[in-house]
Order: sequence, then C-alpha cells, then structure tokens
Amino acid sequence: MKNGKVTQFAAPAAVVGIIMLLVIPLPAPLLDLLIAVNIMGAMLVLLTTMYIKKSLDFSIFPALVLVMTLFRLGLNVASTRLVLRDGYAGEVINAFGHIIVGGSIVIGLVIFLILVVIQFVVITNGAGRAAEVGARFTLDAMPGKQMAIDADLNAGAIDDDEARRRRAEVASEADFYGAMDGSAKFVKGDAIAGIITTVINLVGGFVIGMVQLGMSAGEAIETYSLLTVGDGLVTQIPALLMSVATGLVVTRATSDSDMGTMATSQLAQSRTALMIAGGAAVVLALVPGIPKIPFILVGAALLLLAQRIKAKETEVADAETATETAAALQPVAETPEALIEQMRVHALEVLLAPDLVDMVGGSADQDLLGRVRALRRKTALEMGYVLPPVRTRDSVDLPAGTYAIRLSGVEVARGTAPRGRVLALGEGLEGLPGSTVVEPVFGLPGKWIPTELRHSAEMAGATVVDRVSVLITHLSSVASTHADRLLGREDVRVLVEGLKQTNPSVVEELVPAVLSLGEVQRVLQGLLAEQVPILDLGRILEALTLRAKVSTDAEGLVEAARQAVADVIVDRQREGGVLRVLTLEPATEQLLLESLRPGEGGTQISLAPDRVEGLLASLRAQVETLEATGRQAVLVCSPAIRPALRRVAGLAVPRLPVLSYTEVTGTSLTIETVGAVGVGQAIAA
Repeated sequence: MKNGKVTQFAAPAAVVGIIMLLVIPLPAPLLDLLIAVNIMGAMLVLLTTMYIKKSLDFSIFPALVLVMTLFRLGLNVASTRLVLRDGYAGEVINAFGHIIVGGSIVIGLVIFLILVVIQFVVITNGAGRAAEVGARFTLDAMPGKQMAIDADLNAGAIDDDEARRRRAEVASEADFYGAMDGSAKFVKGDAIAGIITTVINLVGGFVIGMVQLGMSAGEAIETYSLLTVGDGLVTQIPALLMSVATGLVVTRATSDSDMGTMATSQLAQSRTALMIAGGAAVVLALVPGIPKIPFILVGAALLLLAQRIKAKETEVADAETATETAAALQPVAETPEALIEQMRVHALEVLLAPDLVDMVGGSADQDLLGRVRALRRKTALEMGYVLPPVRTRDSVDLPAGTYAIRLSGVEVARGTAPRGRVLALGEGLEGLPGSTVVEPVFGLPGKWIPTELRHSAEMAGATVVDRVSVLITHLSSVASTHADRLLGREDVRVLVEGLKQTNPSVVEELVPAVLSLGEVQRVLQGLLAEQVPILDLGRILEALTLRAKVSTDAEGLVEAARQAVADVIVDRQREGGVLRVLTLEPATEQLLLESLRPGEGGTQISLAPDRVEGLLASLRAQVETLEATGRQAVLVCSPAIRPALRRVAGLAVPRLPVLSYTEVTGTSLTIETVGAVGVGQAIAA
C-alpha cells in the first residue's frame, strides 16, 4: 500500500481505536505503550507550535486538540479499569505513583493539584480568552483585509491569482480562529474531567479496597490512591502540554521566523536593557543574606551579552561609514551625456525624501521599483497603453517622510510615508498613537502608526497598509487621472505598428491616408481622458476610418471611437449585471440642446452662470445621495450634448462617467434609473 493510502486511513483508524479504548479492556503493557505515545505526541505538538511562522501553518491544530483530548480520556478510562480491577495499571503509572512522587500520597496530591491549578486557572483560561478575542477580532478585520487586497490588486502590486490566494488565506484564518475558539473549550473541559476522574478514582479505590477486598484503610490508600495519583499525573502532564500549545497558537503573531529565533533577537535588541539587568543582578548579590554565586553568574552573563552586542553594532557602523566615505570620494562625472540626462524632463517621476530611500530595493513585495513594474504591466493590460518609465530619485528639498509625484517636471501630487510606520485606516483609531491624516487617494481618515503596532491595529478592526502600497496607490491614481497626458506620439506609433503586424489593412487605410498620427493620438488621448480603455485598437481605428470620411473634427472622431467600444465602456460601469443611471429632466435636456455652441475645443454649453451652478448643485446632490448608500451611477444624456456635458459635470464630480443613450442601448444589462438631474429644482432650492 502506498504512503498516501496509509496516511488516508491512519487518522480514521486512530479515532476508531480511541473509541474502542472506552469499552475494551487493555493489557498493562499495551497501556504503557499508549501512555508513552500520548506524552510524546503532546510534546511533539508543543514543539511544532514553537517552530511555525504563522498560525495557519498548523491549521489541523483545532481538530488535533479534540483527537488528543479524546485519546487522553480513553487512556484515563482504560487505566481506571485496570487500577480498580487489578490494583495495577502498568509500569508507567506505577513509576509516576511511587518513584516520581516518592511514594507519598500527600506529595502526589499536592503536585497533582498544582498541575491542575496551572493548567485550569492560568493556561486554559488565558488560552480560551485569547482564542475568543482572536476569533472576534479576526472576523471584524475581514472586511478591512479584503479592502487591502483589492487596493493592492488595483495598484498592480499583485495579480489575480495572488489576490485569490490572499482572499482564501483571509477566509482560512477566520475559520481557523473560529475553530480555535471551540477547541479551547475542549481543553478546559479536559482539565475539569481530569479533576473529577481523579476524585472518583480515589473514592472508588478506597471503597473497593475496604469493602470488596477487606483491606484496612491504610492499605487501601497505599494501594489505590498512589496509583490514582500516578494515573492523574500521567493524564495531566500531556494535558498541560496541549494547553500550553493551544496558548502558543492563539497568541502567535505572523512573522518571518520561528519563535525561538524571534525571542532571541528581540530580547537581545536593547544593549541598555541587558546592561541594567546585569547590573541589577550584581547589586542583588551584594545584599547580605542573598546567595552570591547564582546572581553573579547571571549578571556576568547579561553584561557579557551586552558587550557582544556593542561590538557588533560598532562593526556594522564602521562598515556603513566606510561605504559612505568610498561613495563620497568617487569623482562625479561631468560629461555632456550626464548633464543632458540630468536636464531631460521625464514624463513621470517620483521624488523621495532621503529617509525614504530604503523603499527602493527592499523585499519582493516592498520594493518600490518592483511595484512600479507591476503597475506598468497592470496599466498595459487594463487600459491598452504602456505607462512611461517612472524615474525614481531622492531629493533633499523634501521634508522627512515625504514623497512627491511629478508629471513632465511639474509636481502634481505629494504625500507622506514615514519610515518605520504603516497607515491604519478605518474606525476605532482613537486608541492608536499619532495624529489623524487623510489618505491621499480615497480621502479616508487614518493614522501613521509604528510598525510594531500593526497587529494591534488589525485586531482593533483597522485596515493596515504599508507605505509602499500607499505610494503606489497614489501613483496609480495620478497616472489614471493624467493618462491622456502620458500617451506620447512615440507610444501611439508603437501601438499602431503593433496592430499593423496583425491587421495591416485597417492601419494602411487610415494612417496616413486619412488621418495623421497626431490626429490618432488626439483621439486616443480623448478616450483615456474619460478612462476608456484603448485595448481594442482595431475597432477604434475602423470607426475612425468611417468617421474621417465624413469629418475630421476631433470631437466627432472621439464620439465615433466611443461608439465602437460602447460595450466595453458600459461593462466597466455595471454592478452585478445592473447599470444604474442618472438622467436629465426633459426640460433640462432640451435647454442644454438649445444652448450648445461650437468652440475651438469642441461644443460648449452656453448658459447663465446661475443655471450652470444649479445644474452642478443638482448633480452633486444626486451623486452624494447615491454614495451615502454605497451605490454608483453614470450620467446618461443625448449624444449631441454628451461631450459638452461631460466637461461641465467634471467641475462638480470629476470621476462621474457621462454616457450617451446610444452607448447604453443595445446592451443586455438591466438599466436602473436612480435619479434625475434638473436645473430648475436646484435654482429653487
């Protein structure tokens, strides 16, 4: 039989065997073997919990607690049967009853009661409370963690597969802590059962010895009570190990190393603390009546460790100083090529304060350059154009913890990402240190908290975002908002040449016979300005070919291209098969049609300022009402006024999509009208 088959049937067979322990008498040698298996199995579980890096690495633990508890109870029943029937329950129990406790019933009972108090009062209650709190806070933090995953996905930091894996991990974590909350009750019940079983065995053995076997009281106590105490110790020791393992699992924070490595590195991170502790131990040794050798040995060990840490810190500091000196002594090349490179204006640039340079070259998910590459890939796959290379450099002109985003050499956004801190978003941040800030993209309130408090913030229900993700999300928002400015003439040439490889007839018929490359660029920029993907470039150029034969007006070309990819535009705005729309009141729409005037930048709406303000106020009120209920909608109007209305609506709600009736009709989506925008009502209000 293959190993897979053996492991498949091993667990069910073990559970069935445990059930059989409750009803079938066991010979003493077999009981000795099973007791040894029980003790060492509990020891193995405890050691395993010390070497896991996160709780989910031991996801079978809740079920294992139940099985091990049932195993101990089965052994307890089997040993009780042998003790009361034969006055002998194997060498292991005999050793615990006579050798370990010295054959004294008083010592045995005292040790047994101490173990019970440690397990039941201290460890079991604490582990149960930690499991309960962990389960509650894990469930409360699930929405925030899902939002953080969505933010990383939208920023291009992770792909769809990684997002699915993280969502599954969040769900598994919630299930695990929920199961741990229940398994902690098994551990507590096991402690109570051990106490009751021992009391029953003491009374039962005393009665059997005196009534059935005619022993004296002293003989009955010596024969049965010591065996009962030994049985209780044999049961309580593995139960105590499992209780400690439960406490370690529910209090284990996610980390990159095992518990021993973390404890050693963190306890030895402060040289001052070690020196104070060592000095205190030496001072205690000088107090009259205090044994000197133990405290002197401990103090000397702590002081020696502090000196080793000082030497290591000095070595690291010297190495850093030597590196910085060597870099400073290197001559700076003032070649014309270097100066030209410094003079060149980059399309997209990220400036970092000197203390933020560590964001470059970090771990795989914390490397700024790697995240930028992922953002460029995401933009190309979603929007159809390649984001220009992002130049990243430091700037001494920026305040500490600050970054700036430049577009064509002009700063368009600025934010903060303090070193050694993470951004906590959401409610319930009052108990966290730091002043309240506003997240730059979504406008959410938050606090920059020390990295060490990340777990506490997550337990409080906050969404915690690392500073690289904050910067990348901000950069993604800037790139999306200014996508039309980032699409250069050379980028359009590359896109057209790429399409020519697969669809040459479309390109040859349009460029340069009908439209120039610059005119195509202008159309594509118009689409990107309204967040319309240009992935299906073939359909867009086909529509431009037909429209250009009638007119080469830029606005008309953009509308023709939009009509060609209308299904894509509508699909991006739907929510679960439903497209929620805001419409114009008939009188308002007629008024806008009559007010259209041609202009250099396209058609314009020529209305009195108070009427324009009334229209924007009505639109803003409708959008705010929808956002208060967690819904989003698009504004729909007639094709003739769509371009002009979009420019006006952008003054009040910049991110509101404006679609025409022809773009919406012909789709299989359910259209739900959620409001009407008017001019007259707003003026009256």
